Amino acid sequence: MRLTSILRGQHFGNLAKVHGIVTYKLSPFEQRAFAGAISKGIPNMFRRFRSNVFRVVPPFVVGYLVFDLTEKQHTQMLRKNPAEFANDV
Repeated sequence: MRLTSILRGQHFGNLAKVHGIVTYKLSPFEQRAFAGAISKGIPNMFRRFRSNVFRVVPPFVVGYLVFDLTEKQHTQMLRKNPAEFANDV
């Protein structure tokens, strides 16, 4: 059996006939990709932000405070103590 006789000009998605399975297709010209993006998407974005902000922000705040304290302590430890050099002539 030749491959051309199997295909018979059919497209790749329609090569076999499957009985008992129903498929539905919607034309790409009838789909609305951004349907409700403004009216439903933006309020949903704010709702999701409000629900997660208290889970995400506190670790970042604590991390920043630890980093800032460590940097200040490091800068202070790099300085020389003037009392150690008071007797130098």
